[in-house]
Order: sequence, then structure tokens, then C-alpha cells
Amino acid sequence: MSDDPSEGTGDAPERAQYTPDEQRTIRDALVAGQPPVCPRDGSPLTRRAIGGGSFGLGYARRREWLICPTCRRSALFDLRRGTRN
Repeated sequence: MSDDPSEGTGDAPERAQYTPDEQRTIRDALVAGQPPVCPRDGSPLTRRAIGGGSFGLGYARRREWLICPTCRRSALFDLRRGTRN
């Protein structure tokens, strides 16, 4: 038996990513200073800082990876711009 959710059930697999509306909900919570929660199941999202940027270009991006511990969906946001990546 396979772990692939699309095998044997006859149903299409559920999307592994948040929809744009769900990402907007998460971003709005971050901008408002509220703890982000999963729009699908209400679990508090785990926050992981992601550094980076290109060396020598004069900028560094500050991004955050938000992960739901229950459904395993995730989203990346650029903290300075308040946008998803």
C-alpha cells in the first residue's frame, strides 16, 4: 500500500499548499502583530526565520517560513515587504 493520497481512494489529492486567500489571512495576522494560525485547522503555525540574499548586492532578505504542525502546509513571507514568496 502506498502513502500517496491519490492512490486507491478515487478522490483527487488535497492541495499541499495554502490558497492565495489563505495566505492573505496569514499575512494579515502577521502584519497586525497577531500569532499566525492555520486557516484550515486553527493550529498555531511554527515560525522559522530564513536569512539570505545575494552577497554583494547590497540587500538581504528577511523571510519567515510558517509551517502548520498538523496539516504540514507552509508559506514563506518576506518580512520587510509583507509579501509571500
